[in-house]
Parts: sequence; C-alpha cells; structure tokens
Amino acid sequence: MRPTQRRCAETRSAHTDPMTVNRRSMNNHSRLSQTAIWDTADKYLRSVVPRQEYGDYIIPFLVLRRLECILADTKTQVIEYLRNEASSVPHIRDVMVTSKFQLSFYNSSRLDLPTIAASDDRVKQALLEYLDGFSSHVSDIWESFNFRAKADVLDKANRLWAVIKHFSTIDLHPDRMDDTAMGDLFENLMYRAFSTKGNDAGEFYTPRDAIQLMADILIRPDDPALQGRAPARSVYDPTAGTGGMLLVAARTLKELNSGIDVSMYGQELTASSFAIGKADLLIQGGRPDAIRHGNTLTHDLYAGKTFDYVMSNPPYGTDWSADKEMVLEEAETPGSRFSHGLPGASDGQMLFLSHVVSKMRPAGPDGTGGRAGVVMNGSPLFTGGPGSGPDRIRAWLLTEDLVDAIVALPTSMFYNTGIATYVWILAANKAEERRGKVQLIDAREKWSPMQKGMGDKRREMRAPDRKAVLDAYEAFEDSGISKIVTPDDLGYYEVPVYRPRRLRTEITDETLEAAMSHTSAVDGHRDVIHAVADVPWNALPGALKEAAKSRGLKMPVGLLDAIVAAVGVDDPEAGEAIDRKGSVLIEPGSKMIERVPLSENITEHMEREVLPFAPDARWDADGAKIGYELPIARLFYKPKQVRPLNAIDADVARVMAELGEKFSEVRE
Repeated sequence: MRPTQRRCAETRSAHTDPMTVNRRSMNNHSRLSQTAIWDTADKYLRSVVPRQEYGDYIIPFLVLRRLECILADTKTQVIEYLRNEASSVPHIRDVMVTSKFQLSFYNSSRLDLPTIAASDDRVKQALLEYLDGFSSHVSDIWESFNFRAKADVLDKANRLWAVIKHFSTIDLHPDRMDDTAMGDLFENLMYRAFSTKGNDAGEFYTPRDAIQLMADILIRPDDPALQGRAPARSVYDPTAGTGGMLLVAARTLKELNSGIDVSMYGQELTASSFAIGKADLLIQGGRPDAIRHGNTLTHDLYAGKTFDYVMSNPPYGTDWSADKEMVLEEAETPGSRFSHGLPGASDGQMLFLSHVVSKMRPAGPDGTGGRAGVVMNGSPLFTGGPGSGPDRIRAWLLTEDLVDAIVALPTSMFYNTGIATYVWILAANKAEERRGKVQLIDAREKWSPMQKGMGDKRREMRAPDRKAVLDAYEAFEDSGISKIVTPDDLGYYEVPVYRPRRLRTEITDETLEAAMSHTSAVDGHRDVIHAVADVPWNALPGALKEAAKSRGLKMPVGLLDAIVAAVGVDDPEAGEAIDRKGSVLIEPGSKMIERVPLSENITEHMEREVLPFAPDARWDADGAKIGYELPIARLFYKPKQVRPLNAIDADVARVMAELGEKFSEVRE
C-alpha cells in the first residue's frame, strides 16, 4: 500500500460503517487540522510571500490533499486499469474510469504528496507531473488557483519540498473527516485567508447557519413530493462563491430522502472562489462542471435553463457600470431578465434578484414551480421613489405575486458586515393560502452568541433559532414575529398636497413702481393701474385689459403678468388665487407629498389625516404616483416602556445628593 493510501486509510478499519463515525472526534480532528494547516504559513511562507497572500498558497494545497485522500481507496486499481484497458483519448478515458469506479474525478499518476515528500529531488517537476495526472475536467481548478506559478515561487525560495511534506502528513480521508467536518475546516481557513488579505470574507462565502435557514424554508413546502422513491431536484446559485449554498441545499434534501437525485449548478466570477467551489463539489460527488466560471450578469452560462431551487448571496453595493452596456441592451428586450427595471449603477444586487426570478422553474400543475432565496441588505426594501428602477422591480415582484416571504435576520450574522440583512423568499407558484399575500418574519432576535467571533460575525442561528423561524413560516399567521400583508399594504400613492395662495389687490407706491419697472410700461399705464385698485386680484387680468383699451393703450402679456404679480399681496382672508389660465396658485413652501396606502381611499385619507391640521389644503389625486416599499422595521417596531417620572426624579435626587456630599468634602 502506498504511503498516501496507508495514511489516509489508517482509520477505516475502525469505522467500517461511516454512519457510526463519532461526530465529536471528527470535530476535534477538524480543529487540529485547522491549526496544523495554518501553521504552514508561519513555518514555511514567512518572508517568502506577503502575509496577506498566505491563503492563496495554503488553500490549493489543502484542496490537493483532500482530493488525493478521496482517491486513496481506488488509486491502485485505477492506475492498473489505465495501464491495461483505458483509452488514450482523454474524454473517453474520463468516462470509462469515472463510470467503472463510480468516481467524479481520478488521478492517473503514480505520484502523490507523500511520495514526492519522500525525496527532495526534482520536487517541482514531480508536483507538476502529479497535477497533470488529474482527469481533464479538474485541470481548470489548478489553473484558477494559478497553482503552477505558486509552486515556482516556493521552489525558488527552497520551500516547496517543506510545504509538500507538511501537507502530506495531514489526514483528510472522508472516514476521518466527513463532508460536514471538512466544510468546517474550509470555512475557518477561508475566513482566515480572506481576512488577512484585507478583503471582506463575506464576498466569497456565506455562513452556513444562514444558508441552512434558507434551505429549510425553500424546501419545506416541497416535503411531501420529496418522499417518493426517486425524486429529482435541481439547485442553482448564480453567485456560487465557494459552493456552500449548493452543498447545504443538497445535504438538506438528502437528509429528507437519501434516494433523491440532486443536481447542482453554479456560476462564479472570482477565479479563486470558483476553484474552491468546483473542488468542493467534486469532492462531494458533484458533476465536473457543476460550477462554471464567468460573469452571470453579462454571460448567463445556463441561459434558457430553469431550476427547482435557486439560492444566492449577491454582492452588496457593487458597482455594475462596467457591465452596463450589455445589461442595458438586454433590458430593452421585453420579458428579458432586466426588462422590469434597473437599479442605480452603484449597487447591482437587484440585478441579481431579477436574474434569480428568471431562473425559477415556471409554475406547473399541482402547485409545482421554482422557489428561490436571496440574501440582501436593506436597500432593496425601500430604495428609489415611485417609478424608479428599483421601485419598478419591487412593483413587478409584488404585483406578479412572486414574493412569498421576507425574513429579517439578526445583525452581526455575516463575516463582512454588521448591518441588517434580509432573506427574500420567492416562488413561481405559491400555495393556495399564500397567494396574493406576503409574509414578513422578524428573526432579528433569533440568535445565539458565538463562543468566538469571526470578523463581524458574532452571532449564529442554531437549530432552535432556525426552528422558531421555520415554525412561524409554516404557521402563516400574524404573531409576535410574523405579519401577513398584501401587496396593497406595501404599496402607496404619492399624492401632491399644497395650500392655495390667497391674494388681494393693493396699490401702493412700492407696488406701483414694481409694476412700472417693466420695459413695456409707459406713463399712461399708471392711470390704468390706479383704475383697478378696487378690483379683486383674480379679476385683474380682464380689468387691466379693459382699462388700457379705454385709454388707447396696449397691454402686452408680459406687462399684464408683471402688474398682476406686483400688486398682489398675500392675505389669508382673501379668496384662492387663480392665474389667468385658470390654475390655482400654490402658496410658496406649502407643497409636499402625502403617502397614502393603496388599500385606502385618497379622499378619505386626506379628510382624516390632513384636513384637520390644514383645512384649506388641496391635493391632486390625478397626479399621484404609485410606489412600493417593505418597511419591515417599522411594521415590527415595539416602543420601549418609558420610565415613570417618579423613578427619574428619584435618580436625579440621588445623584444630586451624592454631588452635594462630594462638594462638601472639597470645601472641608
């Protein structure tokens, strides 16, 4: 038995049934491995590469070691098969080997890390030969890691052999470290790697407690259909990062029915995240092309394909102006991903929200249809006024009955931000009782403190916390943490409200001189102005024309307007002022916008909410604009109990007494 096989297999005899593996032992092994792996940085990378790049070297070697431990059980048989029977055509060879040995990938080289570490001769060449031995659909992982260039850096610094030897001693066999424990290890090391880069770790992956909550809510309504003999479901993530959402969703489905066929699909732009995600999915039995490398906004690599479940944690506040030309071009096509509205160029998360909807499987018979969960910050709930791009997207989602629920998560849940975050649950075909309604769930207090924080993440949603949210979702009723609303409850009219201006005619030396300052005025117009001194302001235009005509003078429109404006004086007792076109003049500074819920009658609202405070207010119902927002914080606001005045007085008296005693001590 080769060293890798022996070392990776040492524990198998003690754990012939994987279901009997002691979970605590695996967790302990994961923690020991975290320490051992990161120790590589301090021992072998210091002074060779910048500290912020440690993770760029550690993670590829971690992936390589995990892959070879996965293959250890079949390595000898695969090499023997390749030597005697396999085709020399790479694609055909891949199909033959993976089919015969039930593998997602394989390695044809007789080398492995322990073998390379056994001698310090030709280390770099041996490593590159070993990498070349992996099946063709794994090669882009090493390319995305830029592994060969990193090996060259270590080789020139005379550190490559030491790093290889170090990793060759770490046991990552699945019998010793199952997928969940390996996920813990990955998560910890990726956080440490990305945080040392000065980048936000949350840009690359999402905490698994948040993912688990999303998966539970998405999958629960589908529970009965998942209990068949061999159901099949597809899961897609357009911002796959390191593949965590896909893996958690697949695991959740498998826990409900081990016979379910789960197909995973993802797309990721960042090369290193793509490499990690693809490797992790391969390790756990995913297809070789389960995650594809590319820009989802400009090149949907799954165009025309829809899925049962879609999950995404798109980047917050990311400028998409570099993609603007292609996005705008697509937006002009009716019914396309982005035809419903475009957000501001400084934040593209609502573009991903629109994309996610386009990837949900269309509604079908018996309530079938895709469901989606998207993590976003608070901006998409309310940003943009009526008619703006973001508001048009909200209006489309709500009026088309695509929003099933929105869950407000606890703050300090994510690695890179302590701000409020929300999960949008979308559905192409809601259950009958949920149609025409939106459930808002306040999970902000459903959290447990972490023993040790990771960046901004200091809280987590443990099983009881998630269960409380899932129970509220399933109950679908108003409660302390749940509210059922309609799109009309979330929509509003923006109604222009104003007070009419009231003017009387007043001829004084000042108003007369102001009127006569117009370039068309002549001395005779003084008599014309005096002649209308007793005429109500609204009647001035006609009276001025008649007075000028009787005196043989012209009254140009410009002069007429100048005289009317000059001699008009505000008077609250006067009638409402109307210009010569018949429009009511608005009192300066009085114009405002009143928001009226769509569920209310505008006139009744104004009579109740506005007229008692401004009896002469007017509004323009025809000029009202319709907008939508989701004011979750306001809807769940709970006012704090104000302290009684006597308690406050008692505290003040106590403090004053203490200060008096101190002053007495100073005087003495």
